[in-house]
Amino acid sequence: MLQNPKTKIILASNSSGRASLLQGAGISFTKKAADLDERAIEEALTVEGVVPDPVDVAMVLARAKAETISQNNMDAYVIGADQVLALGDKIFDKPATMEIARNNLLKFRGKTHYLHAAICVVKNGKTIWQHNESAHMTMRDFSTDFLADYLVGAGDSVKTSVGAYRLEETGIHLFEKIEGSYFTILGLPLIPLLDFFRDEEILAR
Repeated sequence: MLQNPKTKIILASNSSGRASLLQGAGISFTKKAADLDERAIEEALTVEGVVPDPVDVAMVLARAKAETISQNNMDAYVIGADQVLALGDKIFDKPATMEIARNNLLKFRGKTHYLHAAICVVKNGKTIWQHNESAHMTMRDFSTDFLADYLVGAGDSVKTSVGAYRLEETGIHLFEKIEGSYFTILGLPLIPLLDFFRDEEILAR
């Protein structure tokens, strides 16, 4: 048996991508999204106009999600995860509109941005494990005609991703070079999480 049937695992997220990764790995879990104002948390981390470290932002958000869900599910292993995109000293959020998505992609064009993924596990209200990884994403110098066609084809899905792309779909056409784990890029560093679950005897060795 791959997973201890007595163990309860909760993914503190509504992300279909993260859920798909866990399902593909054969993990039995439930989803419960935390009701958080993530932008307010980000603003609270900004001190005197100084932009916080994006790695720290991702981890604070991941822990906040998991700790919130853990409060009413004390015996469960609650997975919290978050991903922050940074270009230079600027942090980007998911684009609210197609126009914002277009403008962001023009800013990323021909440059390298960074995806910082943080993951943690909380049990009984306490963080018992955490991990972070980063990926370097270099976009090619695509034409504005290509960008227009890409946005039409991708549709509203660009608003579900912090970078306005889904690498597992047509977003791959935006890039000339990628350095980092595929799982990190999708927002859930899966291999270290599975290692942790084996250490906890949740998964078979």
